[in-house]
Amino acid sequence: MASTVRTRFAPSPTGFLHIGGGRTALFSWAYARRHAGTFVLRIEDTDVARSTPEAVQAIMDGMKWLDLGWDEGPFFQMQRMERYKEVVQQMLAAGHAYPCYMQPDELDALREAQRARGEKPRYDGRWRPEAGKVLPEPPAGVQPVIRFKNPTEGVVAWDDLVKGRIEIANAEMDDLIIARPDGTPTYNFCVVVDDWDMGITHVIRGDDHVNNTPRQINILKALGGEVPQYAHLSMILGDDGQKLSKRHGAVSVMQYHEDGYLPEAVVNYLARLGWSHGDDEIFSREQLVEWFDLDHITPSAAQFNTEKLKWLNAHYIKQADNARLAADATERLAARGVQVAAVPAIETLVGLYKERVSTLVELADALEPFYIDLSPAPELLAQHLTDNAKAALATLREKLAAAAWEKAVLNAAIKETCTAHGVKMPQVAIPLRVVLLGQPQSPSIDAVLEAAGRELVLARLDKALA
Repeated sequence: MASTVRTRFAPSPTGFLHIGGGRTALFSWAYARRHAGTFVLRIEDTDVARSTPEAVQAIMDGMKWLDLGWDEGPFFQMQRMERYKEVVQQMLAAGHAYPCYMQPDELDALREAQRARGEKPRYDGRWRPEAGKVLPEPPAGVQPVIRFKNPTEGVVAWDDLVKGRIEIANAEMDDLIIARPDGTPTYNFCVVVDDWDMGITHVIRGDDHVNNTPRQINILKALGGEVPQYAHLSMILGDDGQKLSKRHGAVSVMQYHEDGYLPEAVVNYLARLGWSHGDDEIFSREQLVEWFDLDHITPSAAQFNTEKLKWLNAHYIKQADNARLAADATERLAARGVQVAAVPAIETLVGLYKERVSTLVELADALEPFYIDLSPAPELLAQHLTDNAKAALATLREKLAAAAWEKAVLNAAIKETCTAHGVKMPQVAIPLRVVLLGQPQSPSIDAVLEAAGRELVLARLDKALA
C-alpha cells in the first residue's frame, strides 16, 4: 500500500447521479477520509454523444447534497485528449501497441464465423506484429485503429479487496482497441492513463467493471505504472429484487431531496448497503469515517429497502434542529404557493409534528393546513360535526375566547366542556381537529391549540359554527 491513500470517483455524465453511484462515491470518499488521503473527482465524458453539461451539474449537485467534498478535480477526460494521444505514441514506439487496419465489416464477419463454429468471438490478431510474421500491406486510404498488444501467456491476477483472489488467463483476452481511427482514445485506455497520472492507490467501483480490470492492469504494467488495489462493490437490488440501474429503479440522489429525505439519513443508509460495523444501524458521518474499511464490505448483492430508509429518515428528522426543519418546510410550502405567516410560529409547529413524520414532505403536508384558507372536506364535516358536536364546540369557543393561551389552561377548558355536555374527550377533540386542521388526527389537541394561536382557532370555530 502506498503511504498516501488516493481514491477517485469517476462517473460518466450521461445522466443523474443515481443511488449506486452515490454509494460508490461515498465509499471512495470515506476510505480516503479514514486514511487522511485524497479523494479525486474525475468526469469520464468521452461519450460525447450522451454526455451533457446538465448531467455534470446533476452529479456535482448530488455529491454536494451528500456532502462528499472532493480534494482534487473535477478533471474532465475530454480536456486530456493530448495526454492520451501522447501515451498512445509512447506505446507504439515501445512495441506495446500497433496499428490495425481491419475494417468493422471484416471484424463483424470474423465474429459471425467464430460464433457459427461455437467459438468465442474475438479479434484474431491478423495485424499483430510478431517475430518472423509478415504483415499484409496496409490498405490505401484506411485509417487504422490502435490496438494494445496484450500478453498471450500467463494470467492477470489481483487480490480484490471485496471479492478476493481473481485470476484471468491472458489467452482469454484479445488485443483491445485503445485508439479509434480518428485518434480518439477509448474508455479503458483513458481510465488507465488517468489512474496512473493521478496516482490512484485504491480503485473502488461497481463490479460491472470487473471484466475491464485485467485489461487495465496489463496496460498499466506495460506503461510501467504501479497497479492500484481494486475493490469491486456488488450490485444493489431494488425493493423488487431486481438489479438497480438507471433504467430500473435507480432514481437520482437529488430525487431523495425532492422526496423529503435528509442527506445524513441517505448517507447513513447508503453506508449500510453492503458494509457494516458490527450491528450498528445508526451512526454519524464522523463515526463512518472513523470505522470505515474495505474488509467489511460484503461480496454479495445488497438489497435496497425503502421502508428502512424511511425509518432512518424519521430518526434523523426527530434529531434535527427545529429551525433547519422550519426553513425546509417554508421552502417546500412556498413551492406549492403557500406563504408561511409569522403566526402560527412555524418552528413551534415543527416541534409538535417532527416526531410523527418520516419525510420532510410529510412534515410540509402536516403544516400546510395552518397557513391556507382551510375548507374541511364535506364528508368529514358530515361525519364529525354533528349537532351535539357543534353545541360542545360553541361552549368551548366561549371558554377559549376568555382563556389565558397556555396549554394547561386550554386543556382545562376542553375538559370542562366535556363535563358540561356529558361527553368524552374524543367527542370534542376530534370535531375540533376537523374544524381546525381538516383532519381527525393531530398531536395532542391542547398543544395544537397553543401553537395555532387564539386568532386562528377562534376564526375557524366561528366559520364552522356559522
